[in-house]
Amino acid sequence: MNNGVDAGMLNVTQVNKFYYPHIGGVEKVAFDLATGLSGRVGMNVLVCNHGHALSRSMENGVNIIRTPSLGTFFSMPVSLSFPYWLGKTKQDILHFHEPFPLGDFSYFIRKPKGKVIVTWHSDIIRQKHFLRIVEPSIMNLLNHAERIVATSPNMIENSRILRAFKDKCVVIPLGVDEKRFISDDPVKKAVEKIRSKFGNKIVLFIGRLVYYKGLSFLIDAMRNIEAKLLIIGDGYLKSELVKQCAGFGMEDKVVFLDPVPDEELSSFYHACDVFVLPSVESSEAFGLVQVEAMMCGKPVVSTSLPTGVPYVNKNNETGLVVEPRNSKQLCAAINALLEDDKMRAKMGETAQKRARTEFTVGRMVQSYYDLYQSVTNDQCEST
Repeated sequence: MNNGVDAGMLNVTQVNKFYYPHIGGVEKVAFDLATGLSGRVGMNVLVCNHGHALSRSMENGVNIIRTPSLGTFFSMPVSLSFPYWLGKTKQDILHFHEPFPLGDFSYFIRKPKGKVIVTWHSDIIRQKHFLRIVEPSIMNLLNHAERIVATSPNMIENSRILRAFKDKCVVIPLGVDEKRFISDDPVKKAVEKIRSKFGNKIVLFIGRLVYYKGLSFLIDAMRNIEAKLLIIGDGYLKSELVKQCAGFGMEDKVVFLDPVPDEELSSFYHACDVFVLPSVESSEAFGLVQVEAMMCGKPVVSTSLPTGVPYVNKNNETGLVVEPRNSKQLCAAINALLEDDKMRAKMGETAQKRARTEFTVGRMVQSYYDLYQSVTNDQCEST
């Protein structure tokens, strides 16, 4: 797998479950890295297809192979030919996005050449029995890794697996494209339309409607908050959450909106007064939506998970951090921000400065480029 780049240029293959246009946080990171580094390195991507066919393409200067898939099992794509294609790689660097048990197993049985970098996005939280089966191949990959990238210091300290590899770990936070969140004239007009429709006090949530997001606690908190809650997203818990709102008689107070295109999200962030991420499980490893809200100058209310969530949102600086599964604390924090214009503005300003300084795509891409160079320079010095 080689895209015919200049002889002096590094060849890198990113290994992941899926790739753009598949929607997902890890897939977005892989896409940003691939497109951001295309031209600076020979960038390849090896992922699974959603169908039974093999797909090979060149997109934005990135050489992409999508291997045939039989479907998913425990959230992992099943591709019998994935080990074969990984074994065919001839790269300077193999960059794995974890957790990805199929990639770990494929590396274990094929042992492809190339320096290994691992980005550890999150632990496997829910499928504990499955973890026991796949952990040996995960540990094998991490043992062979030159560097392990965590998205926050909290992940290194609190991940049971990463604690054994602290000496290999480095922190590179995730980032977003700040240009997406500029408040230009079209965005300002859209904001006026949103606020005229939903009112002058808006609480916003954006994300999947799944178990670890803690939305039932946010809905419970809204019973004592004089504002409109906009929930943008979809997921298997939607009907249950709608019933919860009906049971509280809050059908008009809590509005469920279908997912909106990326280019429209900025308007909702700018229109809200407070953004809330009420997650209750460590499956929420970073909370990139926090960064997006912060880019728009909005304070965040989030939870004190042992992950990157409170690393992104600094308590009493960029917003407020409360205990998970605590509706009373959520209510108090949201009300405190809604009722104090000065505090809300100050925290929003601090949040925007932090996002623009620490959590941009440009910073993330450059950090990975420097890491690639460092790993290969170490290799040259040792030979």
